[in-house]
Amino acid sequence: MQWYEKLFENYAEQYDKESFTQGTIGECDFIEKELNYDKSLRVIDIGCGTGRHTIELTKRGYSVTGIDLSEAQLKRAREKASQENLKIEFLKHDARVLPFEGEFDVAIMMCEGAFSLMETDEMNFQILQNAAKALKSPGKFIFTTLNGLYRLFHSSHSTQDGSGHGSPGQGESFDFMTMRSHDHLRFTDDDGNQHEIVISERYYLPSEITWLLKSLGFHRIDIFGAKLGAFSREDRLSVDDFEMLVIAEK
Repeated sequence: MQWYEKLFENYAEQYDKESFTQGTIGECDFIEKELNYDKSLRVIDIGCGTGRHTIELTKRGYSVTGIDLSEAQLKRAREKASQENLKIEFLKHDARVLPFEGEFDVAIMMCEGAFSLMETDEMNFQILQNAAKALKSPGKFIFTTLNGLYRLFHSSHSTQDGSGHGSPGQGESFDFMTMRSHDHLRFTDDDGNQHEIVISERYYLPSEITWLLKSLGFHRIDIFGAKLGAFSREDRLSVDDFEMLVIAEK
């Protein structure tokens, strides 16, 4: 079992209480603006988690399909949608092998919804490939991902030996050669049990994201800083932004 499967197998209610999930309204305001408030557009939310963006956009009148790898997260999403009397299609799929082709006008992937969590660069690229494949042309892809500039400038422990492991007791490390972190995470699951896992995530440089998306047929790629609940095209990306906001058009 990979670390992200372990984390999300019984973490749905706790996830909704995390500080980084509290920006949904402002983030959906930005997404709506990017959609020009066109409620005829079909949206796919990749790595939808507990459905916070899917549900909020549906409440605003958009047709959104949510997909995720975690059955527990999807169960929570369906419960929340039911409480709001919303009929939303939440489907269990691996983002690397989506069954959609040219079906959606917009793809969103918020808060590391799959991309950058995978074990290899090839797997991460498959997620971008499948998002691109799911889109019509023209189509728009809006997502956030980990900002490599942040980790390069702020990493407290780093290694260049390719092992990805820091010294004992340091708790975290960052490998400049692979742009991968290996960080210890302690969390409490929905039953109150404590866990500790090592999470390995891939941080990306803006130039890498641009190149990857261009190779998939996106012709316009804009990258900004991603402030929680306050996405803006005015927010120039800096080394202090933990995440970057990517908007790509094909």
